[in-house]
Amino acid sequence: MSEGVPESGVRRKSPNAFRTISEVAEDLHIPQHVLRFWETKFPQLKPLKRGGGRRYYRPEDITLLRRIGDLLYTQGYTIKGVQRLLRDGGLEGVEAASEADDAAMSELPSEGGELRACLEELEAIAAALKALSARG
Repeated sequence: MSEGVPESGVRRKSPNAFRTISEVAEDLHIPQHVLRFWETKFPQLKPLKRGGGRRYYRPEDITLLRRIGDLLYTQGYTIKGVQRLLRDGGLEGVEAASEADDAAMSELPSEGGELRACLEELEAIAAALKALSARG
């Protein structure tokens, strides 16, 4: 195998690399049309657009998209609720909400490692189900 390419044969981009909408959609398990819709609802999302309207997402765009998806699909916020969070506190407000969630998770008893793993698995399943229902 050539240098820089893992044994799987798939070349990985640098974490700081710009990503296309198809790459972001695949990584976040969110359909491309939903990402484009979110751009209309969240002015903070501003991917670079090149010739032909091709979108390139920066790492900070992807972080914001990941957080928006979590708030909508996992935590049950509405689009208006997420808009309010972003407007009132910016990304810092959203990150503060995330840190509060993390703090609540860390308060689980240390012997609750199995419980924590179950909770994380259930949250992942819920997010996947919401993403699937959004496609239909």
